[in-house]
Amino acid sequence: MSLETITATMAAGAGEKPPLGKTVKFDFGDDGKIYLDGNNGNAVSNDDNPADCTLKVSMADFVDMAEGRANAMNMFMSGKLKVEGDMSVAMKLQSIIG
Repeated sequence: MSLETITATMAAGAGEKPPLGKTVKFDFGDDGKIYLDGNNGNAVSNDDNPADCTLKVSMADFVDMAEGRANAMNMFMSGKLKVEGDMSVAMKLQSIIG
């Protein structure tokens, strides 16, 4: 799955949800970034802006989480998913990407 596909899918899903009220960045390393601006109606872009919460994960592991093949908590505990910033924001993301 490409960055463009993930971005478009996330934008479609996030636009249907109430605003998150925080900013989140998904950092896929060399594969790119996705920025969710929950202060602006859950706008999704590929900008590399500062965020309230940054999740660092490989794109493949993110796809596995989003499609239900991997558990985010297990990935966090094993070090495959790193959270920087406000952990409570990361906990709210299930409603946007789940």
